[in-house]
Amino acid sequence: MSLLATIVSPINDIVDSLGPNDLPYAIPVHPNLVHLTIGLFSIGIAFDFAGAFYPLEKRVFRLLALPVTRVGFHDVGWYNVLACSIVTFFTVAAGFYEMLLAVPLPGVTSVLGQNAIDTMLWHAVGGVALLLLIVAITIWRGFQRFIWRKDLGRQVSWLYLACGAFILVVMGVHGSLGAWLASEFGVHITADQLLAAGANVQEVLP
Repeated sequence: MSLLATIVSPINDIVDSLGPNDLPYAIPVHPNLVHLTIGLFSIGIAFDFAGAFYPLEKRVFRLLALPVTRVGFHDVGWYNVLACSIVTFFTVAAGFYEMLLAVPLPGVTSVLGQNAIDTMLWHAVGGVALLLLIVAITIWRGFQRFIWRKDLGRQVSWLYLACGAFILVVMGVHGSLGAWLASEFGVHITADQLLAAGANVQEVLP
């Protein structure tokens, strides 16, 4: 243990270029990409649900004089899920980069009783798992669109929609871990880090 304590972290080489949020830039990238991932996937699954239930909805669309087609719903579903699978690679990469620079507040536990390191590790593992799930369901969606169900009005199976809804629930649970890293542990939160350092936030921040 004493040997580990003597090892100098390579982060010290760039510490002078880091801001009060422990990042070399003002606004964390990972949380913004996370919301893009969630938004794209949610829209994709929602529009595929709309396409699946189109026979029940089309009378309403006609009444409202909306020029909506079933294939249009499924087009939006496909392209959003595809975009989500691409964006999520950058989401996870940014998450790992910012996790390596994270300096959580000491002596804090989450509502689950976890410390910061455990929360970050679970969040990291969950992020990779979600990436694999999103890529897998995108490939599944592509096979349905172009091979298995290309001649059918409903491009997606009910099992696909159920799995998509399940992934959305997992995203919500997993996102809570990330939210706790910010709200409870002050990870990359400028004001929290300044307060922990004993600075006067009103004087330092504009």
